[in-house]
Amino acid sequence: MDKKRVLVIDDSAFMRKVISDIINDDSSLEVIGTARNGEDGLKKVEKLNPDVVTLDIEMPIMDGLTALKRIMDDYPTPVIMLSSLTYEGAESTITALQYGAIDFINKTSGSISLDLAQKSVEICEKAKDAAHAKLHRSMALLPEATPNELTINRNQPSKKFQHEQTLVVVGVSTGGPKALQELLSRIPESFSCPILIVQHMPAKFTQSLAERLDRLSEISVKEVQHGELLKKGHAYIAPGDNHFEVKSIGRSLAAIIEQTPAVNGHRPSVNKLFKSVAGVPHMNKVAVVLTGMGSDGTEGAKYLKEQDSSTYLIAESKETAVIYGMPKSIVEQANPNLIKPINEMADAIVEIVKQ
Repeated sequence: MDKKRVLVIDDSAFMRKVISDIINDDSSLEVIGTARNGEDGLKKVEKLNPDVVTLDIEMPIMDGLTALKRIMDDYPTPVIMLSSLTYEGAESTITALQYGAIDFINKTSGSISLDLAQKSVEICEKAKDAAHAKLHRSMALLPEATPNELTINRNQPSKKFQHEQTLVVVGVSTGGPKALQELLSRIPESFSCPILIVQHMPAKFTQSLAERLDRLSEISVKEVQHGELLKKGHAYIAPGDNHFEVKSIGRSLAAIIEQTPAVNGHRPSVNKLFKSVAGVPHMNKVAVVLTGMGSDGTEGAKYLKEQDSSTYLIAESKETAVIYGMPKSIVEQANPNLIKPINEMADAIVEIVKQ
């Protein structure tokens, strides 16, 4: 089996060694080089052509964000960021993900994390996942829909919504921040439905994600709070490390946020949100599954369709999903009504919810 080749970029010699030792201990990975700052890293990316890069955010000479932009512009390569858990670190991490980084690892104890070895499994798994990611230099280069694969599933009936109000629920994981930016920034201010989102992400990062998406979108985007009444034309993101469910209160919906056990390793869980929505009466449901590893959302989507046959299910296409895991599972197991590239998803949703 060919090993995936990893380049480690970090200004700390200690961290370069720790990360390299973790990666080299995995039989399917190997470190082919290290670099001490972004400028050195760019030269190594060009010279070594790695499958994956791990990139520290805080470095001298050329910082990680600057280096990331250059890598994405000149040598598109899957990148995993290493960041601190501070608010500033979370802000920089979200920026990096929207610049095109595939994923990130928390440095749990600052820029020199003596306990990083505790994250060895996570580092290796994310490196292997990232090696299979699909990159695009810009959204302008994303493919247009083709008649055969990216249109309405001909085995599905046309939309037959029964109610005046519609609820949109979205599940997304690896590659999600950039996909959510592409989706939400295209939703018009006049959009008449609440949008509920589960993005797999740790605590402390979803607030920064919501704030950044809010600045880039016509609709309001926020990290949802427990007990909050959900409004039309607003997008609500589950807080990291918390499940997001909904409860009917009269003709209104309220958010239920809680730290009950993880579902199949996920908290928040797309399945949990989707199943919760299935119990909401007198509302049409549009369920959307975007890029991500694994199959979270498939069980919930199937349950939604069983409980409400008019549920409209959409999956992101293979052509644009950074990681074609969650949407692939939907396509293969849940018989979606529609398959769309991310750059056409917003227009499709707006058209579907029109009454």
